[in-house]
Amino acid sequence: MTIRVLIVDDHPVVRAGLRAVIDASTAIETVGEAASGAEAIALTRHLLPDVVLCDLRLGDGVDGIGVTTALRATDRPPAVIIVTTFDREVDIEAAITAGALGYLVKDAPPATIIEAIEAAADGRVYLPADVSARLAQRLRNPRPQLTDREAEVLRLLATGASNKEIARTLFVTEATVKSHLVRIFTKLDVDSRSRAVHVARQAGLVP
Repeated sequence: MTIRVLIVDDHPVVRAGLRAVIDASTAIETVGEAASGAEAIALTRHLLPDVVLCDLRLGDGVDGIGVTTALRATDRPPAVIIVTTFDREVDIEAAITAGALGYLVKDAPPATIIEAIEAAADGRVYLPADVSARLAQRLRNPRPQLTDREAEVLRLLATGASNKEIARTLFVTEATVKSHLVRIFTKLDVDSRSRAVHVARQAGLVP
């Protein structure tokens, strides 16, 4: 039985590369491509792929973790494999927690990609040795706790408040807010406001 795959990436060149790898296999076929999270969710409902290869970062809108969460909640959930350039422990943990069955970096050999697709289609988790080691490291070293003030800043950040609005609410300067954000980003191992909010929600730190 042929494994049906949907490719999700906002870069056409990456989609073309993954399609070439899949098309070289006689047991796997590409049934569609999506350039955004919203498009991936819509196409999955229409095409009903067995496996979805999804990038972690998809520009504006729903990211790979959001796509994974949404697809796993459907009536006929496909297996999801995250394929990304980011191999940080926090991203790996977030993907697996969301329900992904695999996590690959984009320089993975074609044979590894095929093996991951076959494993996921069979309902098995596939993590290359280096990714598995990073996840184990993450689990051995839990995320540091936030201070009460950092938690307040993070909760306001999650509402979409700007630095100026956060400063006004907490009666502090914008410079103080920026200092808190630097420490929050470091503790959560993220590099943006949106990722901080996403990771915090995954960890139950904010609603």
